[in-house]
Amino acid sequence: MRKYEKGFTLIEIIVVVFILSLLAAIVAPRIIGRTDDARIAEAKVQIRNFETALKLFKMDNGFYPDTQQGLAALIERPTIGRIPNNYREGGYLEQKKIPLDPWGNPYIYVAPGLYGDFDILSLGADGKEGGGGKDADIKSWDMQ
Repeated sequence: MRKYEKGFTLIEIIVVVFILSLLAAIVAPRIIGRTDDARIAEAKVQIRNFETALKLFKMDNGFYPDTQQGLAALIERPTIGRIPNNYREGGYLEQKKIPLDPWGNPYIYVAPGLYGDFDILSLGADGKEGGGGKDADIKSWDMQ
């Protein structure tokens, strides 16, 4: 027999694999089930960012972009509709593009809105109006 053999026995390796599998079986469902919640939270954060940028736009120019100008007015000076005189160089969003919602659909922007000066809406996971759970619409006027 060798006196100083190094390494793991087969039993030790099996025990470690069993423990890791057990942990994965307990933790994975909790993490995987939360992706819908994370997407909903992300959509709410993006809508809040749009609201902040729109308020800055109004402070500089005295009005909100209309529906035709859309959220694109936050990244480049509008050339249609009411033209802003004091448009901020570089736009009003850090990233120079309007992000899609977490499900890959464009946000809907209406100004003047039915519920305020403007309305911003994500149609949720199904991309259709209405729905519940992960398919529910995320509306700027319902996020209080």
